[in-house]
Amino acid sequence: MEKLSMVTSLLCAITVAVLAVAVVGGEAAVVEHTFVVHEMNATHLCNTTKIYVVNGQFPGPTVDVTEGDTVVVHVINKLPFGLTIHWHGVRQMRSCWADGAGFVTECPIPPGSEHTYRFNITGQVGTLWWHAHVTCLRATINGAFIVRPRDGKYPFPTPAKDVPIIIGEWWELDLIELDRRMMDGNFDDNPLSATINGKLGDLSNCSRMVEESFVLDVKKGESYLLRVINTALFSEYYFRVAGHTFTVVGADGNYLTPFKTDMVTVAPGEAIDVLMVADAPPAHYHMIALANQPPEPDPQIPVFTSRGLVRYAGAAANNNGLPVPMPIMPNQHNTMPSYYFHANLTGLAHPERHRVPMHVDERLFVTLGLGSICRGQNTTCKRRRSPETIVVATMNNVSFAHPKTTALLERYYDGTSKGVYTEDFPVRPPRPFNYTNRDLIPPGPLEEALEPTFKATKLKRFKYNTSVEIIFQSTTLMQSDSNPMHLHGYDVFLLAQGLGNFNAKRDVRKFNYHNPQLRNTVQVPRGGWAAVRFVTDNPGMWYLHCHFEFHIIMGMATAFIVEDGPTLETSLPPPPPEFKRCGNNGLSQP
Repeated sequence: MEKLSMVTSLLCAITVAVLAVAVVGGEAAVVEHTFVVHEMNATHLCNTTKIYVVNGQFPGPTVDVTEGDTVVVHVINKLPFGLTIHWHGVRQMRSCWADGAGFVTECPIPPGSEHTYRFNITGQVGTLWWHAHVTCLRATINGAFIVRPRDGKYPFPTPAKDVPIIIGEWWELDLIELDRRMMDGNFDDNPLSATINGKLGDLSNCSRMVEESFVLDVKKGESYLLRVINTALFSEYYFRVAGHTFTVVGADGNYLTPFKTDMVTVAPGEAIDVLMVADAPPAHYHMIALANQPPEPDPQIPVFTSRGLVRYAGAAANNNGLPVPMPIMPNQHNTMPSYYFHANLTGLAHPERHRVPMHVDERLFVTLGLGSICRGQNTTCKRRRSPETIVVATMNNVSFAHPKTTALLERYYDGTSKGVYTEDFPVRPPRPFNYTNRDLIPPGPLEEALEPTFKATKLKRFKYNTSVEIIFQSTTLMQSDSNPMHLHGYDVFLLAQGLGNFNAKRDVRKFNYHNPQLRNTVQVPRGGWAAVRFVTDNPGMWYLHCHFEFHIIMGMATAFIVEDGPTLETSLPPPPPEFKRCGNNGLSQP
């Protein structure tokens, strides 16, 4: 009760602080929030579970700002362990210190301590989000981050209302225990349900209780901007509303060419903006969020679904006794709708702002797959998923060893990186192979030869203003997952994607230089590839990783160092006064 009382009083102060911030005469404002991170009990599926939340909310509070504003968030950590908060998709121009990537840009905030994040929002409009960036805590510590246009104008009809649709997962297992099990190579746990805005929906009932559904109230003829965000640890999701269609207008804080569809596909880390017009006969209509998973290697993964409701004003409470229409969903193992959805999106061209670099200074070809290391101090061991090994995830056959006692940015800035990391991340795999050969999924001689790998903290350094091209190649080595790759501190031009092995002679002709998407999270298709370009115009230390939590823990990550430019305006400034350096215990100093 003491914790909840403290949270309630702080919430009142937060409300006053946020409401007191105003935009006068179109000038930028300072938007200030206080996040109290604490434990809370929640009851679902006939069981009471301890969860970790911000300000007593799941999902957490929405940060709502206007382009050009300064954001200040005071985080008070009431948990018994450390955490950081990452502002997913915020460019953080010259403010890498505020990125919130645990052990990359800062050490975790200690229990009972506080930390302040301060950064500007520049050149971005749309939907981003925020989440915890230590262990699996982002499953419940997350929320929407909305950036509105300074002039109040959209390149599409102004909606009557905009609504975050935060798709997530409900875990009965304690998230710290989940993280511990995955660190030990145990990946047998699954969530019990999907959630829409924290609601499990009435498909997830148990014998003694009926689960609550998220309800979206609409008026006939009005349009609604749905800000669809996938915060899930494990799955990409399909999202549909019976009897309605969508117009996709944005993704990851950037506008898209309007694209009509009846289903949205959103991978972990992605934020998709869609317009939905309430143009159906006034009644009730179900919405469904359905997880999709590849059929190999485990076709027995349970179905994760949440069901919500669109409720028209004036519709009878009992829907006139008629059954509520259900949308028809794809099979949970059919990943092709995801490929076609992402392939059909293009950016809304702004030639003065968004110019694709036509020359390339550095090229990387990065394979994404699994491998194994020997347990303990052993240098040799049996492979083929034997008990002697731990399965890890790799990029170019390197499994990233995350620091546990220091932050990479701090060591880079201080010039004390020796023994912490090396700058030899490979720009191509050690040997080519048929990356999408399905015979590599099950144990066998082909797979066994490619399985051995190693753990290391290998980074890649770039000079300022370098034009970089990366081909991400999903592989079928011991798995057949897609890979939502997220680069902190940058938006990248998604030039093309395809199925099978990337072939430069054939596939470069598919590159879209006119109006590619600008994304911070790129869904690399299952058994396919994605080509991106960007210019290193933001100095600092920037984490690159798959946004499936199990892939992060397994090591599908690295970090890019971007050197300072020639001027103060193109250089990383010193740590701000509120920044707290790492202590000897791997936590920031209180």
